[in-house]
Amino acid sequence: MATLELYLIRHGEAAERGKDYPDDSKRPLTARGMARLRKEAHALNAIGVTFEQIITSPLVRTRQTADTLADVLKPKPSVSASDALAPAGSSASVMQELAKHMRKARIALVGHEPNMGELAARLIGAREPMPFKKGAICRIDFEVFPPKGIGQLRWFLTPKMLRKLA
Repeated sequence: MATLELYLIRHGEAAERGKDYPDDSKRPLTARGMARLRKEAHALNAIGVTFEQIITSPLVRTRQTADTLADVLKPKPSVSASDALAPAGSSASVMQELAKHMRKARIALVGHEPNMGELAARLIGAREPMPFKKGAICRIDFEVFPPKGIGQLRWFLTPKMLRKLA
């Protein structure tokens, strides 16, 4: 039995970079991106996946991803933001953030590429980053907390797979 179920989630489909959003941190999810994330959350409910805590990058698109998932998931998880998950964050800072939530057994991290793929690879001992499509989710289990050593990849679902489950 895992002491920690860690879920890594890439934010949903966001508005295009460009003149409408000169500050990349302010780019929001698209209406389609939000609708797809709601469907993914329904799929997580259907397969019995729950989170006690969602920790998100502070950027608009990741915060919206976390809030959209939290609104649909049963029971509703707590949501907090951490600079550790921002594009400039590091794996070490993510581990420090996780250490603040030691009493939680199921934690979701919402972030960006290439960070999520690199973090997933580091956590499971892979040599190459795992490519995360927008809205992709993976679960990595650890027997000790905070996560030490190599975690066990339990599953990795693409957004399309999750929407089909819904």
